Amino acid sequence: MQNSDSESIISKAKNIPFLFYLIKWLFFSALIGILAGSASAFFLVALDFLTNWRENHLWIISFLPIAGLAIGLAYHYSGSDVVKGNNLVLEEFHHPNKLIPLKMAPLVLLSTLATHLFGGSAGREGTAVQMGAAISDQFSKLFSLNENDRKILLIIGISAGFAAVFGTPLAGAVFALEVLILKKFKTDAIFPSLIAAFIADFTCLAWNVSHSNYSIPLVPEMGIINLSWAAFVGIIFGMVACFFSKSMQTWSNLFKKWVKYAPFRPMIGGIVIALAVFFIADTKYIGLGIPTIQSAFSNNLEPYDFILKILFTSFTIGAGFKGGEVTPLFFIGATLGNALVWFVPLPLALLAGMGFVAVFAGASNTPIACTLMGIELFGVESAVFIGIACLLSYFFSGHKGIYSSQNQSRLKKAFYKKLGLEK
Repeated sequence: MQNSDSESIISKAKNIPFLFYLIKWLFFSALIGILAGSASAFFLVALDFLTNWRENHLWIISFLPIAGLAIGLAYHYSGSDVVKGNNLVLEEFHHPNKLIPLKMAPLVLLSTLATHLFGGSAGREGTAVQMGAAISDQFSKLFSLNENDRKILLIIGISAGFAAVFGTPLAGAVFALEVLILKKFKTDAIFPSLIAAFIADFTCLAWNVSHSNYSIPLVPEMGIINLSWAAFVGIIFGMVACFFSKSMQTWSNLFKKWVKYAPFRPMIGGIVIALAVFFIADTKYIGLGIPTIQSAFSNNLEPYDFILKILFTSFTIGAGFKGGEVTPLFFIGATLGNALVWFVPLPLALLAGMGFVAVFAGASNTPIACTLMGIELFGVESAVFIGIACLLSYFFSGHKGIYSSQNQSRLKKAFYKKLGLEK
């Protein structure tokens, strides 16, 4: 009897650390999820309002160079320590140096809104991720957390920001783990990442913020021929993702080489972009491009849409404007998939949906998160096609993606080594 009581006490004692872990990360996940979700809700509402205002007052695009100068000056004199954006978050995760300044959140928020209001071509994920990471990292100092706990906080912040801005909590949770940890998942961060993502998404919805809807009404049978086509287009998506990443880096290097004073870079870039918009007399390639993305699932678009979006976005980001790359990557992938329907015998909506997530998968090196995103957005019926496209895009997207500070996975290194393409 005494032995039984002793074993019961020991068993209960062993559960105490787990209970402490549960309470601790429920607290942090809920707190950061609410804060990041609310910040993302405000950002999305403001972004939608400013986008609509710009489309009804196109003259404001003329002031893009002035907006670029203002953004450049703000980061040059007040935000030089946070100008790296998402790459700073990755660097602090892998090589902790100092607390991510809270000013990263308002700086990237205001700069992104200015970029969109005045006609730059950028996304929104970078802003949400940076706000989430900046907010979450403050608690590591406030509660004197150790290095491992700080890493989990950063994961929580990223997952919350990503989930809230796109309405995809599962993808958001896995994205935070996958983009930071390509070699091995931090198992102790999975639970907090998931909780924070769902709470952030719920918080954003509680503020009556809606997300764009997409659908793939027809999914063909999973025969060898159809799946082979999925693999084929996945390779194309990966190569385009590689081209986008290299284009963005090329423009950035050229601006740094030829324009020594940093605030002048987005100003000069703004002049070029404004002239280009007025020259083509079309605003479909600036901003987020949500209407074009939605149209790609049901209507035949121009086959060069994805190329022009690559040029506009890579030039905008390379010049120093702020925002993100993900929604433009959705645009590039969906319109590329739309163009491929002319010689790939798969349904239009399926090709657009595969491109939507697969180009992002290749550019960000996050095939698992992007597959989950496809399932959350389009339904489980297309999961196999989406998964194949994301995986092939990931392998054929080159050594580096849109996040230059991201570590490359061993799996991808081994793949390139077999092909004789290792560096």
